[in-house]
Amino acid sequence: MGFFDFLTEEIAIDLGTANTLIIHNDKVVVDSPSIVARDRTTGKIIAVGREAAMMQGKTHENIKTIRPLKDGVIADFDASEQMIKMFIQEIPALKKKFFRPDLRMVICIPSGITEVEMRAVKESAERVKGKEVYLIHEPMAAAIGIGVDIMQPKGNMIVDIGGGTTEIAVIALGGIVCDKSVKIAGDVFTNDIVYYMRTQHNLYVGERTAEKIKIQIGAATEDLEVPPEDMSVQGRDLLTGKPKQVQISHREIAKALDKSILRIEDAVMETLGQTPPELAADIYNTGIYLAGGGSMLRGLDKRLSQKTDLPVYIAEDPLRAVVRGTGITLKNLSRYKGVLLK
Repeated sequence: MGFFDFLTEEIAIDLGTANTLIIHNDKVVVDSPSIVARDRTTGKIIAVGREAAMMQGKTHENIKTIRPLKDGVIADFDASEQMIKMFIQEIPALKKKFFRPDLRMVICIPSGITEVEMRAVKESAERVKGKEVYLIHEPMAAAIGIGVDIMQPKGNMIVDIGGGTTEIAVIALGGIVCDKSVKIAGDVFTNDIVYYMRTQHNLYVGERTAEKIKIQIGAATEDLEVPPEDMSVQGRDLLTGKPKQVQISHREIAKALDKSILRIEDAVMETLGQTPPELAADIYNTGIYLAGGGSMLRGLDKRLSQKTDLPVYIAEDPLRAVVRGTGITLKNLSRYKGVLLK
């Protein structure tokens, strides 16, 4: 803390496969899809976030939409750096500044990440004027965001189903006791729906349409208490090549997603199997917390609860639980110093 502190701004970033969220001054200032559109001829980035997401699957050969993150880690270094830079420029409070301030940031990363991938995130951040860059594991950030006191000698289980990865962790005393990171999450669910529509209805739908189906009528079990209404889906008929429309119900989507959800269940069971007995006793009392966009799948909490015989709670505003936790960490850096990876 020195004289130049007023030149340093603090931001918390949840760099996700599907969405990137940024918190500045305790407010979520950026909440956009992690996607950039690049002009092939000039190599320039022409759109980022929402605008680029609208272009997805509708581009001609001179425009390419890129998702710089895959499975929770950086796949395209240049694009991700540009994306972070453009998102930071979008922050209203930083726009007004005469010159760009140095940044102190906390960024969350998946727990199953390698050293090299970790360095890629760090270097991306340092290149956009990140003076102090701290990293935090996603399940940890999710736990803090949900409101769990992670410093207590008490076990808590967090399942964070994001876009690229599902992070499962048992947390106690401010550390991760046992964790598992599986690459089955929102993106895989979307691909499952594309595949199902293709094989069952001979209908070819794009990723954006499949995502829409997932959000509107996606379900983890066939018997829901409040089933969503059937949805009409447009796409291309694979037999005739004509555009066509079909009606689908949540039951079909539950069938389509069944295998992937089974694998998430297995991963949860495996993590429970590695948990030390004292912590297992705590988890029996506290239950399992769900966070991330995937936890909003209808009936998923019930299904996990039946499988594990434990109470399952969904975080409020699950999409923002991780970034909220990252923001809290940023405000109390000294308290959470032990949790952060330098």
